[in-house]
Amino acid sequence: MTMETLIQEDIMEGGGVAADGRTIQWSSVIAGALAAGAMSFILVGFGVAVGLGVSSASPTWRDASAALALLSGLYLIIQAIISFGFGGYVAGRTTRPAPTITTIEDDGERRDGLHGLMSWALAVLLGAALLAILGAAAIDRSPMRSSASNTSAAEPLLSYELDKLFRAPRRPPNTDLREARAEAGRILMTSSSHSGISTDDRTYLVQQVAALTGLAAPDSERRVDALIADSRTAINRARRNSIIVAFSVAAATLIGAAVAWAAAVAGGRHRDGEPLPNWMASSNRFHRSPRAMPVP
Repeated sequence: MTMETLIQEDIMEGGGVAADGRTIQWSSVIAGALAAGAMSFILVGFGVAVGLGVSSASPTWRDASAALALLSGLYLIIQAIISFGFGGYVAGRTTRPAPTITTIEDDGERRDGLHGLMSWALAVLLGAALLAILGAAAIDRSPMRSSASNTSAAEPLLSYELDKLFRAPRRPPNTDLREARAEAGRILMTSSSHSGISTDDRTYLVQQVAALTGLAAPDSERRVDALIADSRTAINRARRNSIIVAFSVAAATLIGAAVAWAAAVAGGRHRDGEPLPNWMASSNRFHRSPRAMPVP
């Protein structure tokens, strides 16, 4: 008995087994993050294939209803639960068991949950880095960067409105409208502000439309007024959908952290051949008729 006590004290003080229980096994964390990323890619690809997306700049998706935006956001949350749950389970299942000599009763559960949380964090960082790289590549290859004067943030969003604004049955060949479209787009972007488009900007647009399309002044005014109203509607819809999607992404990410923790705990329990904890299976405090707890 004395010999066993001395061995246990030496192990705890030396940090051999106890220190191993406190470290993070990065191989399990990376495996869980890769599993979560692969599952997320499959589910997001399926969602895009069936039309659950509101980030496209085309007129059809730009004018999507609020119901489609909410459905797309709900699908983002569901796919995050499945993806991070799968990744957390892989991280918890592949983690080496906690040492048998522990001073805290639920140290193994916390250890497995921490591995699931780390796999969630690594997957989120990898996804953010990939999106940043793809976004930078798309911006660099965009023809909008050819000239600073031709650059307009309104072109992807209000391209259809700009087409209608400068539409003409007859136009001289080799007419360059890029600078005029960029300037008109920057003016139309102010239509969603509190003050709206100023009188001077409206007059300037009417003059530009009359000069480039050959329309009479009354026709140019009617076209400009109609396109200002359409631009305001398009910008408000795009802003609403962006808010819904951004909120859904934030909610899905935060929910994914909790799911990854719980799935890692479940994976660790299955690895050790133990039943799920009460807070995951059926907790007594949420049960209608609490079971009698054994008295120690």
